[in-house]
Amino acid sequence: MNPMNETELRALLDTVRAPGLELGLLAAGAVRGAGVDGSNVAVDLRFGYPLGDQAEALRTAVSDALTADPRIAHATVNVDWRVVPHAVQAELKPQPGIRNIIAVASGKGGVGKSSTAVNLALALAQAGAAVGLLDADIYGPSLPRMMGLEGQPDTDGKKIVPHAAHGVKVMSMGFLVDEETPMIWRGPMVTSALKQMLEECAWGELDYLVIDLPPGTGDIQLTLVQKIPVAGAVVVTTPQDIALLDARKALQMFRKLDVAVLGVVENMSTHICSQCGIQEAIFGAGGGEEMAARYETPLLGRLPLDIRIREALDSGKPTVAAEPEGKLAGAYRDLAQRAAGELARRPRNLKLDLPEIKLQNR
Repeated sequence: MNPMNETELRALLDTVRAPGLELGLLAAGAVRGAGVDGSNVAVDLRFGYPLGDQAEALRTAVSDALTADPRIAHATVNVDWRVVPHAVQAELKPQPGIRNIIAVASGKGGVGKSSTAVNLALALAQAGAAVGLLDADIYGPSLPRMMGLEGQPDTDGKKIVPHAAHGVKVMSMGFLVDEETPMIWRGPMVTSALKQMLEECAWGELDYLVIDLPPGTGDIQLTLVQKIPVAGAVVVTTPQDIALLDARKALQMFRKLDVAVLGVVENMSTHICSQCGIQEAIFGAGGGEEMAARYETPLLGRLPLDIRIREALDSGKPTVAAEPEGKLAGAYRDLAQRAAGELARRPRNLKLDLPEIKLQNR
């Protein structure tokens, strides 16, 4: 029996799927090194997105896949991850200290954009990433209540110190004004306020800053995206035709502004009855998948319309934090890993060179 060569080893590695991606390890760019010494092989895998507790399971899966080949007696497998900065709009400079900004958007309100942004941020943090969450919906800031936070933030003498909850740093206009005070501001004032919260906040070093954008594709949204260095965008919609019409506009807005669209999230995909558990597609079916296929972008996930998601947000402890081992939290974790994995496949931003953040929860 002829010993395995490196080319065959890499081909074998590509039969194992990268977590969260519909790609083999080689196609996903995760194989950093591979070597053969007779019947012994060594593999070094590095991912550009957080793996959380999946790192050990992946190490075992790869080892099993390799040693199943009779030519391999022993496999040494190293699995690591590190988030790097990715390209933003060409004319914008990256935000110092923040590796990647992910914008969560929708063409219209009422589709669960904010709940998706919150649980996306929490899921990334649970996977070991350093994460911030910025509420850009100046007119209707809802993140303070969803995250169980209140009161004005402190300052360090120079910058605002963001609140923190569930392992995520949070900033919102809701911390600076009374909950019932209407924000009667014109577009330029909104843009200025958002830039201040972004640039004058002591975020520290973050792997990801998730920004919950206002709904719509008007002048405010356009101006915000033109002035914020965004590495990737997530578009949230429901399956119904009316929501999809507006979601397509949001997707096209990002593409026209040279912002990478990481994918589409179909929210309220099915309704789960709290009494009998029966699932029903009350907003239609397949709309998000059809939109993703039409625009050649990934469908990042389907999320149900479940009363527990609403109850968790109202209580200030979102689903991923409230029931981390539950099925709903698992759906958000899958969504977060898919989005981060898609971002990791984008070109790197060579303008931003931060020291490596210490990896945790690995």
